[in-house]
Amino acid sequence: MSDHKKEIDHITGVETTGHEWDGLKELNNPLPRWWLWTWYACIVWAIGYWVLFPAWPMVSSYTKGYLGHTNREDGIKAYESLIAQRMEQGAGLQTASVEEILGDDDLRQFAVAQGSAAFGDNCAACHGSGAAGATGYPNLLDDDWLWGGTIEDIHTTLLYGIRSTHEDTRLNNMTAFGRDEILESDEIETLADYVLSISGQEPSEGADLDAGATLFADNCTSCHGEDAKGMQELGAPNLTDAIWLYGGDRETIIETITNGRQGVMPSWEARLDPVTIKSLAVYVHTRGGGQ
Repeated sequence: MSDHKKEIDHITGVETTGHEWDGLKELNNPLPRWWLWTWYACIVWAIGYWVLFPAWPMVSSYTKGYLGHTNREDGIKAYESLIAQRMEQGAGLQTASVEEILGDDDLRQFAVAQGSAAFGDNCAACHGSGAAGATGYPNLLDDDWLWGGTIEDIHTTLLYGIRSTHEDTRLNNMTAFGRDEILESDEIETLADYVLSISGQEPSEGADLDAGATLFADNCTSCHGEDAKGMQELGAPNLTDAIWLYGGDRETIIETITNGRQGVMPSWEARLDPVTIKSLAVYVHTRGGGQ
């Protein structure tokens, strides 16, 4: 027999639980029926969910559920549906060349709209949301193109990338003249002063520009040309203008000559569908750059 003595609250007439805080006693009221039925329904729903859908993690997998349905499948179906919709809307883009797209107002407008969205999702992280680039990432708004700025050149670059893993990638590494011990440090400094002079900047005081010209002729003209204006077929930049991808001050030029530059752009052929790549090419070409 329990020796517990029931205590009844004299105001409400309800039994208390025996718990008291600062003179306030907890009443032993039953839970509301609606709350209990909601709780029971949630338990039943949870059990049903565990049975029907993937729910429990295991060591290397998870329970698949009776229905085998996942949000991942919904996402894949939604993505495939969107791709199919875009392919239908842009059927003309699929069959037209990039040159033909530029010549058709409707196709060009559709491509620019789609290319703008694709640029924000895939390219803005490196080239900036406005495509103005940053140190080591080309500005796509000017007319300085290492590998050519025609619509076909841009399309090819998007497809295969630069120094990417694609077998058809555009590839030409700048020699690391210092790291590979081709030139001495004093020769590199002399060469850097010469590059400064041909780009319209002031070389260091007392720089031997004649010696620099000889070093340039012996080591650099095969890529940058005798006039130092570069070769797009090799991705070699023009050294006579004021546009620099990594910086044009003396210290940076010395670093570039010493260790070379091997910037990488990924190939998008396996990442984006052909229509999106064409749209990106058109968008980039119409941003103000291109040729």
